[in-house]
Formats: sequence, structure tokens, C-alpha cells
Amino acid sequence: MKRANWTLVGAGLQPRPPFGPIRAANRSAAPLARAPRLTALILLLMLSSTPAITMLPNLGLSARADSEPSVYAIQGAKIFTLAGAPIENGTVLIRDGKIAATGSNINVPAEAKVVDAKGLEVYPGFFDPITQTGLTEISAVRATNDISELGDFNPDIVAMTAVNPESAHIAVTRSSGITEVLATPGVRGFDTGGSAPTIAGQASLLNLAGWTNEQMTLGSSAAMVVNWPSIESRNFDYETGSFNERPYSEVKAEYDKKVYALGDYLERARHYAQAVEKGSTQNFERDLKLEALIPVVEGKLPVLVVAQTARDIRNSVEFCSKQNLKMILAGGTEAWRVKDLLKQKNIPVILGPIMSEPNEEDYPYDKPMTQPSELAAAGIPIAFASFDTSFSRRLSQQAGNAVAYGLSHDEALRAITVNAAKMLGVDDQLGTIETGKLANIVVTDGDPLEIRTQVRYLFIKGQPVSLENRHTELYEKYRKRP
Repeated sequence: MKRANWTLVGAGLQPRPPFGPIRAANRSAAPLARAPRLTALILLLMLSSTPAITMLPNLGLSARADSEPSVYAIQGAKIFTLAGAPIENGTVLIRDGKIAATGSNINVPAEAKVVDAKGLEVYPGFFDPITQTGLTEISAVRATNDISELGDFNPDIVAMTAVNPESAHIAVTRSSGITEVLATPGVRGFDTGGSAPTIAGQASLLNLAGWTNEQMTLGSSAAMVVNWPSIESRNFDYETGSFNERPYSEVKAEYDKKVYALGDYLERARHYAQAVEKGSTQNFERDLKLEALIPVVEGKLPVLVVAQTARDIRNSVEFCSKQNLKMILAGGTEAWRVKDLLKQKNIPVILGPIMSEPNEEDYPYDKPMTQPSELAAAGIPIAFASFDTSFSRRLSQQAGNAVAYGLSHDEALRAITVNAAKMLGVDDQLGTIETGKLANIVVTDGDPLEIRTQVRYLFIKGQPVSLENRHTELYEKYRKRP
């Protein structure tokens, strides 16, 4: 059978000639005459097949939203609201995408679709606050990566515009209970390397379900991502397989130059904001990069500062304090060394995966695992993040490992749900099971911090979402192998 050949023309799909584009001088009447009939036939087939399409496996959402009920009741489960004590044998009532009621004696309306969750547990959907989910597919295939842009200052870049809602990673990630993520541009993780712009762009808050990236987006601009310059005199050369040493004075001069450039850029943004507020549009030229920084310099948009060493953290905190920026520390491998400063400045920390080696050979071997409990005991708000794509699904297990090293179970749950929502100022919508909030809910057969626990049901914006994904497809395929 011959496969249809299509190309994108204007706003729609049009048939493409099998032997390349037809030049205007060589067009014949025959293909022009056949085109309308072919188009009409395709439209007829599409219209006739539409009623039969009820479920899209990759998205797990109804193809026709009006056919889905708007009222659901999850009954008989133990409900961990994270806003109060757990509710035994409780009910969560969902109406029009939001939580309508929660408790042990809820009147369930007749039109509600009831989910029997007896013996199961209900939690707020999990939140991965630093990930490249939707921005990359295969790290080794350059064409599938849209994480960083060229240039050192890209504040006008918005992550959601590059998100691919058909990414196979999305279904895999949400099958582990993650209902929302912060897609962060320009942050290097396990899946990605390369350059890290100083101002990488605007991180976008996304639900992990939707036909388009616009439908997935909860907030196109939730934080500005800044990779703090680091003083590194010793670098690994992959070509020679050895370390290169550079004079400290040389790398320090480069560091000072980058920090000065960042401060100068923010100062330019302040002047630009004054011109926008008080000046006439005829007296200045519009600058989208400076315009994107206005909410940052006004303290309305948080700055997600990626810094790892104690020296870099101290320098970034001092810089943000002088600039009056609303800072969130991201990474913070050595945050434990400056916890008093972080507490004093009231700076929350989004930690990366804790199952790793310490970054210095004379640090305790378990310091990455004990750091979450140490920061929490100091009164510093913490959240866990994957910092990548393929292992975003292991978020709850990272929190569980932290519990094994001293973090309280309740705080670990909050670190993958409501804490990140508070840091980003969206805890009025996400993070707990309370009336009026978005119905992003996960139903499990046990403690979600345990590796053996399975997700049984998942709701995003009040609609049940399929748990099928690339992993389950491959499992079924090879399970049936003769």
C-alpha cells in the first residue's frame, strides 16, 4: 500500500507531489482537477470517522470534551489532603475540573461518575518543579531537543512555546503520579549537556495532559531561569580524557565579567520599565528581552537561580539581595554549608536527585541523602525535582530515599506537592486537596514514596487520564511474544 505524502502549506495540510514540488510553468490541468476531489474524499473520511474516536491513548483524554462527565466522586479511600489530618473512608467530589468537596460524609449527586477506591489512597498530584519534559525527546538526537537558545541572555524565551504535547515522556512521567511540571529552559541535567545561558528564559507551568501546549499550560511564565556563573579553574577535556588547569586570576576575571554583565542587563531593564511606564512609545524602541525582565526587576516574577557550590550560592544570594530579586535556589548541592544564610534570607531550595555521590571527596558519603532533612530542620522550605526528563518518573522515590535518611514522611510528601507550588505562588491552585483547587489527583494502592506502590487512577483538571504509555506498550508487546 502506498503511504500518503503530505506537506504543510499555509495553515493546513495539502497533498505533496510524489516527485517534488511542481514548478508553475510545468503545472498540468490533471493534478489541479484531481486535487479538489482528493481533498473532498479526505474530509469525508475524517468526518465519517470522528464519532468513532473516543480515546487518544497517548493523551488519555477524550477526543470530544463534551462527551466526558464533569462530575466525579472518588469514594472509600484514605485521603491525604496535606492540608489537615488524613480522612479515613473519605470521598473527593470533583466538579468542572475542580475539587468541590472532601470529607467522610459527602453527598454524591446522582449524575456523578463514581470511582470505587476502597482500600486505596488519594494524594494531590505530584509536582516536578525543574524538568525538560516536553522540551526534549532523545538527548542524542539534536533535532528533538529544544532546551536552550543561542546567546547568553534570553529572557524573552518562553518554554511552553517549544513543548511537544505528543512527547512519549509525558505519558511515562504522569503514570508515576506527576500531574504538573515546570518546564525549565537552559538547565543541564542527566539527559542534557551543552551550554547553559546566564539568563536561559522563562519556565512554564504545565499540566501533563492536553491536546496542545496551550491547553497544557497553567502559566506560561512562572519563573525566570538564571544559571549562576561559576569559578571553575579545573575542567575535564573530553577530547584528551584529562583535566585542564587554568590560572585562578583568569577564570575569576571571566566570572566578574559575567556577573557585571548580568547586573548591567537588569539595570537596563529597570530603565526600560521606567520608559514604558512614564514615557511615550515614540521616544524608545521596543526591546522584547528587556520587556520580559520587567516582572523580574519589579519582584513579581521569581528567579530560579541554578547554583551548586557554597561559594556560588553565597555569591548569588548576595547578588539577588542587592538587586531585590525574588530568588529560588535550584540545585544547591552544597546548600547545607550555607543553610544559615538561606534561612536568614528566606530562600527556598529545589533539590536535584539525592541518590548521588558527594561533590567533594572529603564530604560524608551520604551527604546528598541527609541534606534534605538538614535543610528542613533548619526551617528552609525544600522541594524535589528531577532536573531531567527520563528520570522525572522517579521523583517520589527520591523523596522516599530522603525519608530513609532523616526527612519526615509528611515533609517528604509536601516536598513533591505543595512546597513547589508555594515557591512559585500557585498554591491557591495546586498542592493540596481542598475545595476550589484544581482537581489534579493521584490514587495509589499504597504509600507513594515506596517503590512498589502503583498508581491506579490519575485525574488532571478533573478528568481521568490514561496510564498507558510507551513502557506499558512495550511490556504488553513482549509479554505476548511466542
